[in-house]
Amino acid sequence: MKKIFVCTALVLALAGSAFGAPFKLGGTAPLTGGAAIYGMAARNGAQIAVDEINAAGGDITFELRYEDDTHDAEKAVNAYNALKDWGMQVSLGSVTSKPCEATAAENFADRIFALTPSASSAAVTEGKDNVFQMCFVDPNQGSASAQYIAEKKLATKVAVIWKNDDVYSKGIRDTFIEKAPTLGLEIVSDMTFADGNDTDFSVQLTDAQTKGAELVFLPMYYQPASLILAQAQGMGYAPKWFGVDGMDGILTMEGFDKSLAEGVMLLTPFNADSTDPKTVAFVAEYKKRFNEVPNQFAADGYDCVYAFKQALENAKANPDQDADEICPLLIEQFTTMVFNGVTGENVRWSANGEVTKDPKGMVIQNGAYVGLD
Repeated sequence: MKKIFVCTALVLALAGSAFGAPFKLGGTAPLTGGAAIYGMAARNGAQIAVDEINAAGGDITFELRYEDDTHDAEKAVNAYNALKDWGMQVSLGSVTSKPCEATAAENFADRIFALTPSASSAAVTEGKDNVFQMCFVDPNQGSASAQYIAEKKLATKVAVIWKNDDVYSKGIRDTFIEKAPTLGLEIVSDMTFADGNDTDFSVQLTDAQTKGAELVFLPMYYQPASLILAQAQGMGYAPKWFGVDGMDGILTMEGFDKSLAEGVMLLTPFNADSTDPKTVAFVAEYKKRFNEVPNQFAADGYDCVYAFKQALENAKANPDQDADEICPLLIEQFTTMVFNGVTGENVRWSANGEVTKDPKGMVIQNGAYVGLD
């Protein structure tokens, strides 16, 4: 009887270890500094998903930990190493592109599977079979923006202002410039800037204005875009404005006059005004916790966690497994499964980690995002 009791106790202990412990899920993000709005949003969205999953009491639960990388590649690697020392089994990569390029190389070398919510550089996943993206890759954003502008007949003469020392901005600009002429769009002005000359945009705006640009395309994050909008108003230049997902967050920027963004259009995979039940519930919970409407970065963070849950369940993975044991299971799942989340239905991934989902056109009206379609 004693032997039977010991065996039964051992089986129960093993079962509890397999299904009672959480998977250690880690990520790096700018939680302080100029890009913190993105990192905080992604972390907040991921935390809501973790809390919901853990409260449901299923076989898959998570312990979430984020480390601050301040949007710096070297600090991101240090933050990644802290997470690895903690025992991270699955990774949310990094939130912004340049840091994620650095940490993705570590993910690949260590065989820790990563799904970044918002690092959209093509170099993040290039040559790495275990690094995937929830967000649109930069080249796709550029070509999709050109396609949208042309199909909706928003303009024929277009100016582009972009940041040449930012892989995110450059990647989107390059494919936009390549695609636009094939769709009947004339690029009348193509002007750039970099760190150190990113406060005065009079030269770029004057060039766009004098050359008759009806629409200005801004493939950049919201901080320089906010200055461009203010300076354009000051010089009496009022073209149509079209941005990308990095602009999502401009309305919550401290001290920003929301009226300056009135009429700004952008492509994003997330519409907080959607009547989809999943989106309604997510937005309500986010507002309740953080007293603001979630942006695309929050939604992508939320979807990443649920995608991990689905993949781990399908693979019958358990938290007693090491990261390098879990990694091939997740590669198999993410290259075959279909995921439905708040940022898209019937979401799929290719073998190179690139996501396929439909972008949504949005416009800022009365200080809020409204669907264009």
